[in-house]
Amino acid sequence: MRIAVVHKDRCHPKKCGTECILYCPRVRTGDETVVIGEDGKAAISEELCVGCGICVKKCPFVAIDIVTLPEELEHPTHRYGQNGFALYGMAIPLEGKVIGILGANGIGKSTAVNILGGQMIPNQGRFDEEPSWQGILRAYTGTELFDYLQMVSEGKVKTALKPQYIDYIPKVFAGTVGELLASTDERGVLEAYVDELGLRSLVERPISALSGGELQRMAIAACLARDADFYFLDEITPYLDIYQRMTAAKLIRELAKDRPVIIVEHDLAILDMLADMVHVGYGKPAVFGILTRPKGVRVGINQYLEGFLHEENVRFREYEVVFEERSHTRGVTREVLFAFPAMKKSFGAFSLTVGGGDIRHGEVLGVVGANGIGKSTFAKLLAGAEEPDEGTMEKTLKVSYKPQYIKPASSDPVEMLLRQATNRFDSSFYLHEILEPLSLHPILQSSVDTLSGGELQRVAIALCLSQDADLYILDEPSAHLDVEQRVKLARMLKKFAEGKDSGILVIDHDIYLIDMISERLLVFDGEPGKQGEALGPFDMKEGMNHFLTELEVTFRRDKSGRPRINKPGSFLDREQRSIGEYYYADVSKK
Repeated sequence: MRIAVVHKDRCHPKKCGTECILYCPRVRTGDETVVIGEDGKAAISEELCVGCGICVKKCPFVAIDIVTLPEELEHPTHRYGQNGFALYGMAIPLEGKVIGILGANGIGKSTAVNILGGQMIPNQGRFDEEPSWQGILRAYTGTELFDYLQMVSEGKVKTALKPQYIDYIPKVFAGTVGELLASTDERGVLEAYVDELGLRSLVERPISALSGGELQRMAIAACLARDADFYFLDEITPYLDIYQRMTAAKLIRELAKDRPVIIVEHDLAILDMLADMVHVGYGKPAVFGILTRPKGVRVGINQYLEGFLHEENVRFREYEVVFEERSHTRGVTREVLFAFPAMKKSFGAFSLTVGGGDIRHGEVLGVVGANGIGKSTFAKLLAGAEEPDEGTMEKTLKVSYKPQYIKPASSDPVEMLLRQATNRFDSSFYLHEILEPLSLHPILQSSVDTLSGGELQRVAIALCLSQDADLYILDEPSAHLDVEQRVKLARMLKKFAEGKDSGILVIDHDIYLIDMISERLLVFDGEPGKQGEALGPFDMKEGMNHFLTELEVTFRRDKSGRPRINKPGSFLDREQRSIGEYYYADVSKK
């Protein structure tokens, strides 16, 4: 079966001269394979299309995808009209379980949740007729989903949802944190969540004044406090530090003891620790998505990283994600790019102390620590955006800085914004080292203020790396990026640092990303909001051991080489704690 998808937001027939029609061989023979529809956008007949791919290559706005599917995917779960996205397979809520969905953005996770929550009736690909629950129930008779979908069709399922993009919450609710949370307290547990998630000091604050991390914690509390039959949480980790991520995971596990929970998460360490089973989503984002049957969390994550689904006999990625031991097991000789001095900086009741250290040519230096402990302040000191109270930063260092929170401040197309940042936009280097790894081609003609959170993040990374600088600082670049994009980012930044012989400093809370990307580690200790201290840089083993000791979790590698958090109190967890090795310990040496 072949499907043709036209991305309406990218299709601009008046600008391109309708090359999809001009070059289509079937159109030249007289068939109406490609036409301009009533909405002024291209429309492609899948029955007439021969799958030559000429229109895909000729479209200057990357607005067309033609994909040949396996025969067993003949009947989709839902399709969004002619030339629209198609979803195959479904997620299955299970009582007392946390079910994860692991896959790229745009692969159909939200569609599955809308169906499970009763917000839409799946049309099974028959978009030219009104779908009915009777037909859906007949199709799912005898499956694990039948009883659940029957309750949905009868309106007996109440859903609690934590949205992906929490930035929109202030646009739809104008009150205080306390007012919003009070409206969701349906189980009488809100007070406990407020304390656990550190929201007590925010209760009287207007929602419009919250930071990203504060909004995220409030949204999690609001979702978990509802009395629902089915809970769905879409990305709980953006803007949360690792301590807050662990707390949120613990609260979700407690809730899931007697209620079904489905979670979409791109932080593999948290997903691994939190989920009981996972559905792996694969396909082509915004074109078609396939959700596998549930797999054990370890097996599912490992198959996803391998890019090969054994039970389905499907390879969906050309390369395997490998967690290298290179940077952790032996030193890399690099010359010092610059040495930063011992410094102090105070803001009201908060004070930061930096012990001094260096950043080297061609290295990626990871930075870890809690929120509110001075990491972003340190970045601003290096960038010259803040002056230290004690110590002197050299002024000769050229720094490019991507801040943690990104707001679209322009209605210009992405391409225009990037061209303003660099004169190398048309070069082969920029194409292969910036545009391709960040998958920016499809959105080059999109207005910046229409981008999603993940798209905006990738554009911000590109803008940072487009500058001519000695040091590049990226503050939480993983926010809203899916696993595939994080892997590409890690490979890209390591290659970029060595290619330009510059230094790259990455502040992030995704331990997997930090583990993949870093050669050395800068660790921030202290008390959030009051006092912070920058320690290091350390080599990876020493730095991560220090950090994980404070976090009170232990890491190991499984047989695939993937880092995993040991279950608290497990045999391996106790063994590693007993020898004081929290990071990749060889317990056989005890």
